[in-house]
Amino acid sequence: MIAGRARAGHRAVDVVVVGAGHAGLAVSRCLAERGIEHVVLERGEVANAWRHERWDSLRLLTPNWQSRLPGYGYTGAARDGFMTLPEVVGFIDRYARQFRMPVQTHTNVSSVRAAADGYRVTTDRGEWWCAAVVLASGACNWPAFPTLRQELPTSVASVSALGYRNPDQLEPGGVLVVGASASGVQLADEIVRSGRNVWLAVGEHIRLPRVYRGRDIQCWMDELGVLDERHDAVDDIVRARRVPSPQLVGSPERSNIDLNALRERGVQLVGRLVGISGNKAQFSGSLSNHCAMADLKMARLLGRIDALVASAGHAPECSERPRPTCVDASPRIALDLASIRTVVWATGYRPDYRWLEVPVLDTKGRLRHDGGVVDAPGMYAMGLPFMRRRKSSFIHGAEDDARDLTAHLAGYLDRRSGGSASTRPRAIRAP
Repeated sequence: MIAGRARAGHRAVDVVVVGAGHAGLAVSRCLAERGIEHVVLERGEVANAWRHERWDSLRLLTPNWQSRLPGYGYTGAARDGFMTLPEVVGFIDRYARQFRMPVQTHTNVSSVRAAADGYRVTTDRGEWWCAAVVLASGACNWPAFPTLRQELPTSVASVSALGYRNPDQLEPGGVLVVGASASGVQLADEIVRSGRNVWLAVGEHIRLPRVYRGRDIQCWMDELGVLDERHDAVDDIVRARRVPSPQLVGSPERSNIDLNALRERGVQLVGRLVGISGNKAQFSGSLSNHCAMADLKMARLLGRIDALVASAGHAPECSERPRPTCVDASPRIALDLASIRTVVWATGYRPDYRWLEVPVLDTKGRLRHDGGVVDAPGMYAMGLPFMRRRKSSFIHGAEDDARDLTAHLAGYLDRRSGGSASTRPRAIRAP
Protein backbone atom coordinates (compact mmCIF):
# COMPACT_ATOMS: atom_id res chain seq x y z
CA MET A 1 0.00 0.00 0.00
CA ILE A 2 1.19 3.49 -0.81
CA ALA A 3 -1.73 5.36 0.73
CA GLY A 4 -0.63 7.66 3.53
CA ARG A 5 2.64 8.62 1.87
CA ALA A 6 1.18 11.62 0.06
CA ARG A 7 3.05 14.88 0.43
CA ALA A 8 1.52 18.30 0.79
CA GLY A 9 -0.70 18.96 -2.22
CA HIS A 10 -0.24 15.39 -3.48
CA ARG A 11 -2.57 12.41 -3.30
CA ALA A 12 -1.59 8.77 -2.96
CA VAL A 13 -3.32 5.65 -4.22
CA ASP A 14 -2.23 2.11 -5.03
CA VAL A 15 -2.96 2.33 -8.77
CA VAL A 16 -3.50 5.13 -11.26
CA VAL A 17 -5.34 4.18 -14.45
CA VAL A 18 -4.80 6.64 -17.30
CA GLY A 19 -7.85 6.72 -19.56
CA ALA A 20 -11.60 6.20 -19.01
CA GLY A 21 -12.48 4.42 -22.20
CA HIS A 22 -13.81 0.88 -22.14
CA ALA A 23 -10.33 -0.58 -21.45
CA GLY A 24 -9.54 1.67 -18.48
CA LEU A 25 -12.99 1.12 -17.00
CA ALA A 26 -12.67 -2.65 -17.36
CA VAL A 27 -9.46 -2.47 -15.31
CA SER A 28 -11.16 -0.24 -12.76
CA ARG A 29 -13.93 -2.76 -12.25
CA CYS A 30 -11.46 -5.62 -11.79
CA LEU A 31 -9.37 -3.59 -9.34
CA ALA A 32 -12.51 -2.75 -7.35
CA GLU A 33 -13.44 -6.44 -7.18
CA ARG A 34 -10.06 -7.06 -5.54
CA GLY A 35 -10.40 -4.12 -3.17
CA ILE A 36 -7.42 -2.32 -4.67
CA GLU A 37 -7.52 1.44 -4.14
CA HIS A 38 -7.23 3.31 -7.44
CA VAL A 39 -8.25 6.33 -9.47
CA VAL A 40 -9.03 6.67 -13.19
CA LEU A 41 -7.75 9.89 -14.78
CA GLU A 42 -9.42 11.05 -17.99
CA ARG A 43 -8.38 14.06 -20.09
CA GLY A 44 -11.96 14.65 -21.25
CA GLU A 45 -15.17 12.78 -20.52
CA VAL A 46 -15.86 9.08 -20.07
CA ALA A 47 -15.60 7.49 -23.54
CA ASN A 48 -14.00 10.70 -24.74
CA ALA A 49 -12.57 9.33 -28.00
CA TRP A 50 -15.93 7.83 -28.94
CA ARG A 51 -17.60 11.17 -28.24
CA HIS A 52 -15.20 13.45 -30.10
CA GLU A 53 -12.82 11.52 -32.38
CA ARG A 54 -14.98 9.33 -34.60
CA TRP A 55 -17.02 10.01 -37.72
CA ASP A 56 -20.75 10.62 -37.38
CA SER A 57 -22.10 7.47 -39.07
CA LEU A 58 -19.76 5.02 -37.34
CA ARG A 59 -21.20 1.78 -35.99
CA LEU A 60 -19.40 -0.99 -34.14
CA LEU A 61 -18.00 -3.75 -36.34
CA THR A 62 -19.00 -6.30 -33.70
CA PRO A 63 -22.62 -7.33 -33.02
CA ASN A 64 -24.29 -6.20 -29.84
CA TRP A 65 -24.14 -9.62 -28.19
CA GLN A 66 -20.36 -9.20 -28.10
CA SER A 67 -20.59 -5.87 -26.27
CA ARG A 68 -19.61 -6.85 -22.75
CA LEU A 69 -17.27 -5.70 -20.00
CA PRO A 70 -16.51 -7.14 -16.54
CA GLY A 71 -19.84 -7.48 -14.75
CA TYR A 72 -21.77 -5.75 -17.53
CA GLY A 73 -23.17 -6.44 -20.98
CA TYR A 74 -25.68 -5.49 -23.65
CA THR A 75 -29.26 -6.12 -22.51
CA GLY A 76 -31.32 -4.70 -25.38
CA ALA A 77 -33.52 -6.52 -27.86
CA ALA A 78 -31.27 -6.10 -30.94
CA ARG A 79 -28.61 -8.65 -29.99
CA ASP A 80 -27.57 -9.10 -33.62
CA GLY A 81 -27.55 -5.37 -34.36
CA PHE A 82 -24.62 -2.95 -34.27
CA MET A 83 -24.39 0.02 -31.91
CA THR A 84 -24.35 3.52 -33.33
CA LEU A 85 -21.84 6.04 -32.02
CA PRO A 86 -24.25 7.58 -29.45
CA GLU A 87 -25.22 4.08 -28.31
CA VAL A 88 -21.58 3.13 -27.73
CA VAL A 89 -21.03 6.30 -25.69
CA GLY A 90 -24.15 5.56 -23.64
CA PHE A 91 -23.10 1.95 -23.08
CA ILE A 92 -19.69 2.92 -21.70
CA ASP A 93 -21.00 5.88 -19.71
CA ARG A 94 -23.67 3.75 -18.01
CA TYR A 95 -20.98 1.23 -17.10
CA ALA A 96 -18.96 3.86 -15.25
CA ARG A 97 -22.04 5.18 -13.48
CA GLN A 98 -23.51 1.81 -12.54
CA PHE A 99 -20.39 0.78 -10.63
CA ARG A 100 -19.60 4.29 -9.37
CA MET A 101 -16.09 4.09 -10.70
CA PRO A 102 -13.54 6.54 -9.27
CA VAL A 103 -13.14 8.53 -12.48
CA GLN A 104 -11.69 12.03 -12.39
CA THR A 105 -12.70 13.63 -15.70
CA HIS A 106 -11.20 16.70 -17.40
CA THR A 107 -7.84 15.83 -15.88
CA ASN A 108 -4.98 15.98 -18.33
CA VAL A 109 -1.96 13.82 -17.49
CA SER A 110 1.19 15.72 -18.42
CA SER A 111 3.80 13.41 -16.94
CA VAL A 112 4.31 9.91 -15.55
CA ARG A 113 7.72 9.49 -13.90
CA ALA A 114 9.37 6.82 -11.83
CA ALA A 115 9.66 7.66 -8.12
CA ALA A 116 11.42 5.98 -5.23
CA ASP A 117 8.26 4.19 -4.12
CA GLY A 118 6.44 3.83 -7.44
CA TYR A 119 5.33 6.53 -9.84
CA ARG A 120 4.53 10.22 -9.76
CA VAL A 121 1.67 11.19 -12.06
CA THR A 122 1.43 14.91 -12.77
CA THR A 123 -1.83 16.40 -14.03
CA ASP A 124 -3.30 19.86 -14.52
CA ARG A 125 -5.26 19.21 -11.32
CA GLY A 126 -2.43 18.16 -9.05
CA GLU A 127 -0.14 15.16 -8.56
CA TRP A 128 -0.74 11.54 -7.68
CA TRP A 129 1.71 9.09 -6.14
CA CYS A 130 1.08 5.41 -6.82
CA ALA A 131 2.69 1.99 -6.71
CA ALA A 132 1.45 0.94 -10.15
CA VAL A 133 0.20 2.59 -13.34
CA VAL A 134 -2.11 1.21 -16.04
CA LEU A 135 -1.78 2.89 -19.44
CA ALA A 136 -5.26 2.74 -20.97
CA SER A 137 -5.18 5.99 -22.90
CA GLY A 138 -6.01 4.32 -26.21
CA ALA A 139 -4.25 3.03 -29.30
CA CYS A 140 -5.83 5.54 -31.70
CA ASN A 141 -4.78 8.95 -30.38
CA TRP A 142 -2.91 10.12 -33.46
CA PRO A 143 -3.27 9.36 -37.17
CA ALA A 144 -0.34 7.41 -38.59
CA PHE A 145 0.50 9.48 -41.68
CA PRO A 146 3.03 8.29 -44.25
CA THR A 147 5.89 10.70 -44.82
CA LEU A 148 4.83 11.31 -48.43
CA ARG A 149 1.84 13.26 -47.12
CA GLN A 150 4.20 16.23 -46.90
CA GLU A 151 4.54 16.17 -50.71
CA LEU A 152 0.86 16.94 -51.36
CA PRO A 153 0.38 20.14 -53.37
CA THR A 154 -1.24 22.97 -51.40
CA SER A 155 -4.29 22.81 -53.68
CA VAL A 156 -5.26 19.44 -52.14
CA ALA A 157 -6.80 19.32 -48.66
CA SER A 158 -5.61 16.62 -46.28
CA VAL A 159 -7.94 14.94 -43.74
CA SER A 160 -7.21 12.03 -41.42
CA ALA A 161 -9.74 9.36 -40.50
CA LEU A 162 -9.61 10.83 -36.97
CA GLY A 163 -10.49 14.29 -38.29
CA TYR A 164 -13.20 13.15 -40.72
CA ARG A 165 -16.82 13.55 -39.60
CA ASN A 166 -19.02 13.45 -42.72
CA PRO A 167 -18.85 14.26 -46.46
CA ASP A 168 -20.19 17.79 -45.95
CA GLN A 169 -16.86 18.89 -44.43
CA LEU A 170 -14.96 18.00 -47.62
CA GLU A 171 -14.24 20.39 -50.45
CA PRO A 172 -16.41 19.85 -53.56
CA GLY A 173 -14.63 17.60 -56.02
CA GLY A 174 -12.76 14.31 -56.22
CA VAL A 175 -11.52 12.43 -53.16
CA LEU A 176 -8.62 10.01 -52.82
CA VAL A 177 -8.97 7.68 -49.83
CA VAL A 178 -5.65 6.10 -48.87
CA GLY A 179 -6.00 2.77 -47.06
CA ALA A 180 -8.50 -0.06 -47.54
CA SER A 181 -8.97 -1.49 -44.06
CA ALA A 182 -12.22 -1.03 -42.12
CA SER A 183 -11.99 2.76 -41.85
CA GLY A 184 -10.92 3.29 -45.45
CA VAL A 185 -13.63 1.20 -47.08
CA GLN A 186 -16.35 2.67 -44.87
CA LEU A 187 -15.29 6.24 -45.63
CA ALA A 188 -14.93 5.54 -49.36
CA ASP A 189 -18.44 4.08 -49.36
CA GLU A 190 -19.97 7.05 -47.53
CA ILE A 191 -18.15 9.63 -49.65
CA VAL A 192 -19.04 8.05 -53.01
CA ARG A 193 -22.69 7.88 -51.92
CA SER A 194 -22.54 11.66 -51.41
CA GLY A 195 -22.03 12.09 -55.15
CA ARG A 196 -18.28 12.65 -55.31
CA ASN A 197 -15.77 10.86 -57.49
CA VAL A 198 -13.72 8.60 -55.23
CA TRP A 199 -10.45 6.74 -55.74
CA LEU A 200 -9.34 4.17 -53.17
CA ALA A 201 -5.63 3.31 -52.78
CA VAL A 202 -5.45 -0.35 -51.76
CA GLY A 203 -2.58 -2.12 -50.03
CA GLU A 204 -2.58 -5.15 -47.74
CA HIS A 205 -6.08 -5.81 -46.42
CA ILE A 206 -8.29 -8.43 -44.77
CA ARG A 207 -11.48 -9.40 -46.59
CA LEU A 208 -14.37 -11.06 -44.73
CA PRO A 209 -18.06 -11.56 -45.53
CA ARG A 210 -20.43 -10.04 -42.99
CA VAL A 211 -22.57 -13.22 -43.01
CA TYR A 212 -21.59 -16.78 -43.92
CA ARG A 213 -23.80 -19.85 -43.67
CA GLY A 214 -26.54 -17.71 -42.19
CA ARG A 215 -24.47 -16.47 -39.24
CA ASP A 216 -22.45 -13.34 -38.61
CA ILE A 217 -18.74 -13.86 -39.29
CA GLN A 218 -18.00 -12.83 -35.68
CA CYS A 219 -20.05 -15.81 -34.49
CA TRP A 220 -17.89 -18.15 -36.52
CA MET A 221 -14.62 -16.51 -35.47
CA ASP A 222 -15.70 -16.78 -31.85
CA GLU A 223 -16.62 -20.43 -32.25
CA LEU A 224 -13.37 -21.24 -34.04
CA GLY A 225 -11.41 -19.62 -31.24
CA VAL A 226 -9.74 -17.16 -33.62
CA LEU A 227 -10.51 -14.19 -31.38
CA ASP A 228 -8.99 -15.91 -28.32
CA GLU A 229 -5.62 -16.65 -29.97
CA ARG A 230 -2.92 -15.53 -27.55
CA HIS A 231 0.04 -13.25 -28.08
CA ASP A 232 2.46 -15.91 -26.87
CA ALA A 233 1.13 -18.54 -29.28
CA VAL A 234 1.86 -16.79 -32.58
CA ASP A 235 5.14 -16.93 -34.46
CA ASP A 236 5.53 -13.20 -35.14
CA ILE A 237 3.58 -11.07 -32.68
CA VAL A 238 5.05 -7.83 -34.05
CA ARG A 239 3.59 -8.56 -37.48
CA ALA A 240 0.34 -9.89 -35.98
CA ARG A 241 -0.16 -6.57 -34.21
CA ARG A 242 0.14 -4.75 -37.53
CA VAL A 243 -2.49 -6.84 -39.35
CA PRO A 244 -5.12 -4.47 -40.84
CA SER A 245 -8.63 -4.40 -39.44
CA PRO A 246 -11.05 -6.46 -41.59
CA GLN A 247 -13.20 -4.92 -44.29
CA LEU A 248 -16.44 -5.03 -42.31
CA VAL A 249 -19.22 -2.61 -41.54
CA GLY A 250 -21.96 -2.84 -38.95
CA SER A 251 -25.32 -2.07 -40.53
CA PRO A 252 -28.96 -3.00 -39.91
CA GLU A 253 -28.93 -4.88 -43.23
CA ARG A 254 -25.73 -6.78 -42.28
CA SER A 255 -24.40 -5.82 -45.69
CA ASN A 256 -20.99 -6.63 -47.12
CA ILE A 257 -18.47 -3.90 -47.76
CA ASP A 258 -15.61 -5.17 -49.90
CA LEU A 259 -13.80 -3.89 -52.96
CA ASN A 260 -16.34 -5.48 -55.30
CA ALA A 261 -19.18 -3.65 -53.57
CA LEU A 262 -17.28 -0.37 -53.75
CA ARG A 263 -16.54 -0.84 -57.48
CA GLU A 264 -20.25 -1.36 -58.11
CA ARG A 265 -20.95 1.97 -56.40
CA GLY A 266 -18.42 3.78 -58.57
CA VAL A 267 -15.27 3.80 -56.44
CA GLN A 268 -12.16 3.53 -58.61
CA LEU A 269 -9.51 1.18 -57.25
CA VAL A 270 -5.79 1.88 -57.47
CA GLY A 271 -2.75 0.28 -55.89
CA ARG A 272 -0.90 1.35 -52.77
CA LEU A 273 0.15 5.00 -52.79
CA VAL A 274 3.95 5.00 -53.15
CA GLY A 275 4.82 8.55 -54.16
CA ILE A 276 3.73 12.09 -54.97
CA SER A 277 5.64 14.01 -57.60
CA GLY A 278 4.38 17.49 -58.36
CA ASN A 279 0.72 17.09 -59.30
CA LYS A 280 0.97 13.33 -59.81
CA ALA A 281 0.11 10.60 -57.32
CA GLN A 282 1.95 7.35 -58.01
CA PHE A 283 0.64 3.89 -57.15
CA SER A 284 2.25 0.47 -56.99
CA GLY A 285 1.38 -2.20 -59.53
CA SER A 286 0.58 -4.71 -56.77
CA LEU A 287 -3.19 -4.19 -56.59
CA SER A 288 -3.99 -7.59 -58.12
CA ASN A 289 -1.53 -9.37 -55.82
CA HIS A 290 -2.90 -7.72 -52.68
CA CYS A 291 -6.46 -8.63 -53.68
CA ALA A 292 -5.53 -12.22 -54.54
CA MET A 293 -3.81 -12.64 -51.17
CA ALA A 294 -6.85 -11.27 -49.32
CA ASP A 295 -9.13 -13.61 -51.26
CA LEU A 296 -6.87 -16.57 -50.43
CA LYS A 297 -6.83 -15.81 -46.69
CA MET A 298 -10.61 -15.40 -46.68
CA ALA A 299 -11.04 -18.73 -48.45
CA ARG A 300 -8.88 -20.43 -45.83
CA LEU A 301 -11.01 -19.05 -43.01
CA LEU A 302 -14.26 -20.05 -44.74
CA GLY A 303 -12.77 -23.51 -45.28
CA ARG A 304 -12.19 -23.77 -41.52
CA ILE A 305 -15.83 -22.85 -40.97
CA ASP A 306 -16.99 -25.49 -43.46
CA ALA A 307 -14.83 -28.08 -41.70
CA LEU A 308 -16.30 -27.09 -38.32
CA VAL A 309 -19.81 -27.50 -39.70
CA ALA A 310 -18.96 -30.89 -41.20
CA SER A 311 -17.43 -32.12 -37.95
CA ALA A 312 -20.61 -31.17 -36.08
CA GLY A 313 -22.62 -33.49 -38.32
CA HIS A 314 -25.15 -30.92 -39.42
CA ALA A 315 -25.36 -28.30 -42.14
CA PRO A 316 -26.57 -24.83 -41.22
CA GLU A 317 -27.75 -22.66 -44.05
CA CYS A 318 -25.12 -22.69 -46.78
CA SER A 319 -23.85 -19.47 -48.28
CA GLU A 320 -22.17 -19.04 -51.62
CA ARG A 321 -18.55 -18.08 -51.36
CA PRO A 322 -17.95 -14.39 -52.19
CA ARG A 323 -16.71 -14.05 -55.74
CA PRO A 324 -13.04 -13.14 -56.27
CA THR A 325 -12.13 -9.48 -56.12
CA CYS A 326 -12.47 -7.92 -59.54
CA VAL A 327 -9.73 -5.49 -60.59
CA ASP A 328 -8.84 -3.94 -63.91
CA ALA A 329 -6.36 -5.88 -66.02
CA SER A 330 -4.04 -2.85 -66.00
CA PRO A 331 -4.87 -0.64 -63.00
CA ARG A 332 -3.66 2.91 -63.29
CA ILE A 333 -0.33 3.64 -61.62
CA ALA A 334 -0.63 7.44 -61.71
CA LEU A 335 -3.35 9.99 -61.05
CA ASP A 336 -3.39 13.68 -61.89
CA LEU A 337 -4.09 15.45 -58.60
CA ALA A 338 -5.84 18.22 -60.52
CA SER A 339 -8.90 15.95 -60.28
CA ILE A 340 -8.53 15.56 -56.49
CA ARG A 341 -9.60 18.18 -53.96
CA THR A 342 -9.17 16.09 -50.80
CA VAL A 343 -7.04 13.17 -49.65
CA VAL A 344 -8.49 11.20 -46.73
CA TRP A 345 -5.75 9.29 -44.90
CA ALA A 346 -7.12 6.01 -43.51
CA THR A 347 -3.58 4.76 -42.89
CA GLY A 348 -3.91 3.68 -39.29
CA TYR A 349 -3.41 5.15 -35.86
CA ARG A 350 -0.88 5.23 -33.07
CA PRO A 351 -0.99 5.96 -29.34
CA ASP A 352 0.20 9.20 -27.78
CA TYR A 353 2.82 8.64 -25.09
CA ARG A 354 4.37 12.11 -25.02
CA TRP A 355 3.59 12.33 -21.30
CA LEU A 356 5.29 9.03 -20.46
CA GLU A 357 8.73 9.85 -19.01
CA VAL A 358 9.75 6.28 -18.32
CA PRO A 359 12.16 4.58 -20.78
CA VAL A 360 9.74 1.93 -22.07
CA LEU A 361 9.42 2.92 -25.75
CA ASP A 362 11.41 1.32 -28.55
CA THR A 363 13.13 3.21 -31.38
CA LYS A 364 9.83 3.44 -33.28
CA GLY A 365 7.95 4.85 -30.30
CA ARG A 366 6.12 1.60 -29.56
CA LEU A 367 5.55 0.46 -26.00
CA ARG A 368 7.77 -2.44 -24.93
CA HIS A 369 5.50 -4.94 -23.24
CA ASP A 370 4.82 -8.65 -22.99
CA GLY A 371 1.08 -9.18 -23.10
CA GLY A 372 0.40 -5.86 -21.40
CA VAL A 373 3.13 -6.20 -18.77
CA VAL A 374 5.27 -3.18 -19.60
CA ASP A 375 9.05 -3.22 -19.38
CA ALA A 376 9.05 -1.32 -16.06
CA PRO A 377 8.08 -2.51 -12.54
CA GLY A 378 4.40 -1.96 -11.78
CA MET A 379 3.46 -0.60 -15.21
CA TYR A 380 0.78 -2.19 -17.39
CA ALA A 381 -1.04 -1.46 -20.66
CA MET A 382 -4.60 -2.06 -21.83
CA GLY A 383 -6.51 -1.83 -25.11
CA LEU A 384 -3.64 -2.23 -27.59
CA PRO A 385 -4.01 -4.33 -30.77
CA PHE A 386 -3.44 -8.05 -30.11
CA MET A 387 -2.08 -7.13 -26.70
CA ARG A 388 -2.84 -10.46 -25.07
CA ARG A 389 -5.39 -11.91 -27.47
CA ARG A 390 -6.49 -11.23 -31.02
CA LYS A 391 -9.63 -9.59 -29.60
CA SER A 392 -7.73 -7.26 -27.22
CA SER A 393 -8.63 -4.01 -28.97
CA PHE A 394 -12.35 -4.80 -29.18
CA ILE A 395 -14.77 -3.92 -26.39
CA HIS A 396 -15.47 -7.57 -25.62
CA GLY A 397 -11.75 -8.31 -25.51
CA ALA A 398 -11.14 -6.08 -22.50
CA GLU A 399 -12.61 -8.39 -19.87
CA ASP A 400 -10.19 -11.31 -20.18
CA ASP A 401 -7.19 -8.98 -20.52
CA ALA A 402 -8.25 -6.86 -17.53
CA ARG A 403 -8.71 -9.90 -15.31
CA ASP A 404 -5.31 -11.30 -16.30
CA LEU A 405 -3.48 -8.04 -15.74
CA THR A 406 -5.17 -7.10 -12.49
CA ALA A 407 -4.33 -10.55 -11.11
CA HIS A 408 -0.70 -9.92 -12.02
CA LEU A 409 -0.86 -6.38 -10.64
CA ALA A 410 -2.33 -7.63 -7.35
CA GLY A 411 0.57 -10.08 -7.05
CA TYR A 412 3.01 -7.25 -7.68
CA LEU A 413 1.46 -5.16 -4.91
CA ASP A 414 1.55 -8.15 -2.55
CA ARG A 415 5.23 -8.69 -3.24
CA ARG A 416 5.93 -5.01 -2.54
CA SER A 417 4.09 -5.03 0.74
CA GLY A 418 5.76 -8.32 1.70
CA GLY A 419 9.19 -6.83 1.19
CA SER A 420 10.11 -9.11 -1.72
CA ALA A 421 13.70 -8.65 -2.89
CA SER A 422 12.58 -8.45 -6.50
CA THR A 423 9.64 -6.25 -7.47
CA ARG A 424 10.01 -6.56 -11.23
CA PRO A 425 6.86 -8.20 -12.64
CA ARG A 426 7.32 -11.29 -14.75
CA ALA A 427 5.40 -11.83 -17.99
CA ILE A 428 2.11 -13.64 -17.62
CA ARG A 429 2.10 -17.02 -19.29
CA ALA A 430 -0.76 -19.05 -20.62
CA PRO A 431 -2.45 -21.15 -17.96
